[in-house]
Amino acid sequence: MLSTMMDVPLTVTALMRYGTSFYGDSEVVTAMADGVRRQSYAQTGARAARLANALRELGVDGDQRVGTLLWNNAEHLEAYLAVPSMGAVLHTLNLRLDPAQIGYIANHAGDQVIITEPTLVPLLAQVLPHLTTVRHIVLTGSPGGETADALVGAGHEVHLYEELLGAAPDTFSWPEIDERSAAAMCYTSGTTGMPKGVVYSHRSTYLHSMGVCLGNVFALSDQDRVLPVVPMFHANAWGIPYACAVAGARLVFPGPKMLPADLAELIREEHVTRAAGVPTIWQGMLQLDPKPDLSSLHEVKGGGSAVPEALLRHFDETFGVPIVQGWGMTETSPLASVSRLPGDVEVTEDEAYSIRACQGRIMPLVDFRIDEEEGGELQVRGPFIARRYYNDDTANDKFTEDGWLRTGDVAELRYGSYLHLVDRTKDLVKSGGEWISSVELENEIMAHDDVLEAAVIAIPDEKWGERPCACVVLKPGAELDPDGLREFLSGRVAKWWLPDRVEFIDEVPKTSVGKFNKKDLRARFAGEQAAAPAPGA
Repeated sequence: MLSTMMDVPLTVTALMRYGTSFYGDSEVVTAMADGVRRQSYAQTGARAARLANALRELGVDGDQRVGTLLWNNAEHLEAYLAVPSMGAVLHTLNLRLDPAQIGYIANHAGDQVIITEPTLVPLLAQVLPHLTTVRHIVLTGSPGGETADALVGAGHEVHLYEELLGAAPDTFSWPEIDERSAAAMCYTSGTTGMPKGVVYSHRSTYLHSMGVCLGNVFALSDQDRVLPVVPMFHANAWGIPYACAVAGARLVFPGPKMLPADLAELIREEHVTRAAGVPTIWQGMLQLDPKPDLSSLHEVKGGGSAVPEALLRHFDETFGVPIVQGWGMTETSPLASVSRLPGDVEVTEDEAYSIRACQGRIMPLVDFRIDEEEGGELQVRGPFIARRYYNDDTANDKFTEDGWLRTGDVAELRYGSYLHLVDRTKDLVKSGGEWISSVELENEIMAHDDVLEAAVIAIPDEKWGERPCACVVLKPGAELDPDGLREFLSGRVAKWWLPDRVEFIDEVPKTSVGKFNKKDLRARFAGEQAAAPAPGA
């Protein structure tokens, strides 16, 4: 027996039409060097139509890839809406990668157009020699002639964004699109091997956007002013731009002003209610003096890497604003779980922080399993989970034979239904045949009042195979030595977990999306002899 329901495609076009029509008065705010620029959702929709017309004139008439090399701003949102809705494929380029890697990604995706902005022209100029597929470069803003001239070269034309939009109609005949067709692409950050392409469908984007809006996830509504610090060039900014459009929430974009002080001022001036970014952003807020006014915030979302319990506590104590932890990957669209306190069970304060430090309950439509035969690896599947990589057969081991995504995360279930990621499989320290979780050890180290950041890596050891090395960043003016740190950790972790070696460094290196880059730390320290024998081993 079949249902009597209509079969209406779930598309980005539907999200765009709803948001720009029913919430046409909601604002899109972009931070500029001399203030902010404002436009309504209705104006954004009209400009998206103009952009679609302009791209048609440039030959984008099918599923060609349109790359963006942009900060978080209104033009990026216009591309988010226009490109998939016209039947093309949005490809966000990670501006924090080196030029050769950006070129590789653009070529692998087959980008024919790249939209960029004046502040990123020097970067794109370095990328140009590596490009083979790009035919058009579109430059936003009001650049001078010299800025545009820097992008001139053989094989492509340079256009000014506002001139293209000014000559185009503000209505577009949006085509009917198969919901399973490609809407957008994002490449993994490439911490191991070359970046790999993930292609999101219209259907997966629509379903993920609905999930993000849910009360147990981001709880978005038209009463919110949302600041996505997480870059729009990384996994669709955790799905926030599309979710805000369908919820009617105001969007506040920081542009290139990504320092904690600039972000804090933007939060205060624009009365931001919700913000989202990696833990280092919120750590930076705590270091500001005087303390910023974050009183408008209802909560912030933390993700990209584990949010330490110490950060959750300090943010509560300093600002009275909860950090809600989420987990996901480029391959999961990306949000897949969120850690909110249970509404039906009373917990102690310590239990509450322990729960909030977990990666949380899985989102609706996502299935998960923990494969003990693979060391406790978390595996997931669902309608917005990738089943393969784009045009790449080198990473088939990332997917199981029965169709699950292997996340590479070692997980356990706590409090009945909360995922807790113990570590990445490649970051576990195997000492004397027993596993040490680098993440749990990092969290305990960062609980020390003098520690700003800490990353733990495995170093070779003749007797035990591997031992932990703690790479520690101290707070300004703090004094702490290795013995003092080990004394602090005694009683908090097992004796054999105590790091043999403590390296005090100026900064933990980060990947292009803000995660700890342990590959760099291993290259720097793992080949060196341990400074002391295993304490208590």
